[in-house]
Amino acid sequence: MDDELVEKLRTVGLDPDSFGDPAGAWHRLHDHFGTRATLLDRYALEAVARGIPVDQLSVEERDGLTLETIEAHWSEFEIVGGSDRTVSDPIEVVDYDPAWPAQFEAWRARLAPALGSAVVRIEHVGSTSVPGLAAKPIVDIQVSAAKVDDEASYAPAIEALGVALRSRDSEHRYFRPAGNRKRDVQIHVTQAGTAWERTHLLFRDYMRSHPDAARAYAEMKRAAASRYTDDRIAYNESKTDFILDHLELAEAWAAETSWTP
Repeated sequence: MDDELVEKLRTVGLDPDSFGDPAGAWHRLHDHFGTRATLLDRYALEAVARGIPVDQLSVEERDGLTLETIEAHWSEFEIVGGSDRTVSDPIEVVDYDPAWPAQFEAWRARLAPALGSAVVRIEHVGSTSVPGLAAKPIVDIQVSAAKVDDEASYAPAIEALGVALRSRDSEHRYFRPAGNRKRDVQIHVTQAGTAWERTHLLFRDYMRSHPDAARAYAEMKRAAASRYTDDRIAYNESKTDFILDHLELAEAWAAETSWTP
C-alpha cells in the first residue's frame, strides 16, 4: 500500500493495518475524496485484504472492481449491450501526430450534417487536441447536444458512422468503435452548457497554453501506459490526481485571462 493511500485511510479515520471490509473502506474514501478515490485504491485495498500483490488480481476480479468504481463515480451508469470489442486494445502512448487535427476535422465534417440541429457544437478534446502532446492515437470528440437525454435525436446518426454507444450515465454518452473496427476515435456526447462540457474544453485550452504542464502530462501518461498496458480504466484512473490538480490551476488561469468556452 503506497503512502498516499495510507494517508487517505487515516484522513477518514481508518487504520491502514486493519481497515476491515475493502469495499466498505473504499466507499468511505469515495464519500470523502470523491473521484480522487480511484480504481487503483480499490485494487490496492482488495489485494491487501487478501494478502496478495495487486497484479495477482484476476481479470474477472478487476472487471468487477472496475464496475463498482465506475458506478460510484458516475450516477446512472450503464453499459450498453452489443458494444463489446472483439480484439485487444493495449494502451500505447505515442508521439504527437500532426495528422490528428485533420482526422478530427474529417469526423466533424461527417458528424455535423448527420446531427444537424440536435447538437450545439462539436469540439476536438483530449490529448490529441493539444499540439505537441504525446497521446494514445485515438481522437476524442466532444459533441454538445441540445438535449443529451434525447438519444433518439443523435445516437442512431452517430452509430451509422461506424461507432457504437458503449455506455451512458447521468452526464454523458460514450461512443466507440465496436467489434474489430480500428479504435481511432471516441465520441462523448454531453449536454451543452454543463460542467462536463466546460471542464474538458478548459483542460484542453490550459494544456495548449502551458507547454510545461503538457510535457509533465505526457511523461506521466507514458509511465502509466507502461504499467497499465492491458487495463484501460486503471490507466485513465491513474491520471486523476494530475488532471484534478491542473484543473484547479486552470480555473485560476481562466479567471486571470477571462477565458470562456
